[in-house]
Formats: sequence, C-alpha cells, structure tokens
Amino acid sequence: MRPDTPPPASAPSSSASAAPASPADSRELLVDYPHEGVAVVRLNRPQATNALSLHLQALLSQAFTQLAADPAVRVIVLTGGEKVFAAGGDIKSMEGAGPIEIMQRHTERVWAPIERCPKPIIAAVCGYAFGGGAELAMHCDIILAGEGASFSQPEIRIGIMPGIGGTQRLVRAVGKFNAMRMLLTGKPVGAEEARAMGLVSQVLPDDQVLPEALKMATLIATMPPLAAMQIKEVVLAGVDASLETALMLERKANQLLFATRDQKEGMQAFIEKRKPTFEGR
Repeated sequence: MRPDTPPPASAPSSSASAAPASPADSRELLVDYPHEGVAVVRLNRPQATNALSLHLQALLSQAFTQLAADPAVRVIVLTGGEKVFAAGGDIKSMEGAGPIEIMQRHTERVWAPIERCPKPIIAAVCGYAFGGGAELAMHCDIILAGEGASFSQPEIRIGIMPGIGGTQRLVRAVGKFNAMRMLLTGKPVGAEEARAMGLVSQVLPDDQVLPEALKMATLIATMPPLAAMQIKEVVLAGVDASLETALMLERKANQLLFATRDQKEGMQAFIEKRKPTFEGR
C-alpha cells in the first residue's frame, strides 16, 4: 500500500476504552526481556492490523503497570509488526456506542499506566501508526521509525476526533500548523516528513528499527535509573510549565540526585577511570 492509503479495517482511536482482559487474550500482547534491564512489549494482532481492541488496551494497561513496578526493568521498547505498528482503534467497538458509554469507559484511566510510566519508553514503529496507533506512539519518549512508516490521525473521516491525546500531544510535538494539517485532512505523513516535523526521533531501514531500539534501550539501561526517571519527569512536567518553574524543577531534581548511591558511584568511577555499576539507589 502507498503511504497515503489508509490501512484496512480500522484507524481512528478514539475514546474506546478497555474491557477487562482475560488470560485467553494474553497472546495479543507479548512481553519479553531480551537484555538485562530491557523489556519489549509487542502488539500481536496481525489478523486485525494490531487494532487497539478493548481487550488489547486493557492488556497494555496491565503490562505497563507491572513493568513500572518491576525494579529489574529500566527501559521499555514498544513495537508492533513488521508492516503495521497499530492501525488504530477497533471501529466495531465504537460504532454503536453513545456519548455516555464512551465517557464511562474512562479511556484516561486505561491509558494512564503508559502515560505515567516513570521509565523511558522507546517506540519502534514499522508500517502504519494510524489513529490510536499514532497516539500510542506519542505516549512514548523516543520514536524510531522505519523508512516505510507513516503516521496519521484520520478520526475526522468518520465524524469524530482523537480522544487519547492525538490533538494535544501532536501539537506539542509538531506545532500548530502541522498538527492542524494532519488533524483536519486525516492524511498520513511519511517517516522522513514526520522526523522533519519533530514527531520522530530517527528514521532507519525497516529491518533495523527494532535492533536499533534494542541497542538504544540496552545503552539507556546501563545508565543510573533514578537519573533517567528524573530526566523524564522533569522534561515532561517542564513542557507545560513556565520557564522559571521548569528550571526550578530541574534544579531540585539535580540536587535530589546528589543523595543517591548512583551519584557517588558515577563520580567515583569517573575519577578512577573505570566503568560504573549503577544500582538504582
């Protein structure tokens, strides 16, 4: 398919929250630990272009809750398939729903564990990231995209709009005019254009996206985890604060890290010209 061709089956997100997941659904989301400190979360609904069904959303919520609480995990890689990252929400679950039902699904609660995850999240995106798929990628801290990847918020084409951050995260990433173009036309942008707009961190050959994400995650996992978490927290909180407030948050976090064992280990290792061992304390 051409980048400007919508994927089959499903694309918009939008406010379709999740029903409780059952053990039978667990194969729709795979979690493994390929390297020390690194967890890989993989969407696994290839028959449905990784559409974010209610159950899959619940599984994501559960997985990120568990990974955030696991001290052995320092970095998370989120990925989909080789041809589709996630082609959006499950339209069938939304088609007959009314506004009260959509409100009572409480999308914000389901997605909160991803949004509030204190650990760095790297999205490895190949193929389509449309609707809820693009919103899911924007929940991450770093987005690595394959040359064939494309991003879109096509909700307007079915009479709705993004409901899990597609307007607010997009405008913060790419600015008003690029965001408005994507949101009002529903047209996708390719990986290189997304990178130029500020939506994507790096563009790679499709077959190198996941290996590079794992390489980056492995590197970050060797860093002091408390410092990594403080960096993430301050950057995200500072975006919507005044510069004065954001700089104050930065100073306080910097000062707080001087109370950690990792700060002492890092500086001592630097002086002794050896590799540091960080414990997350």
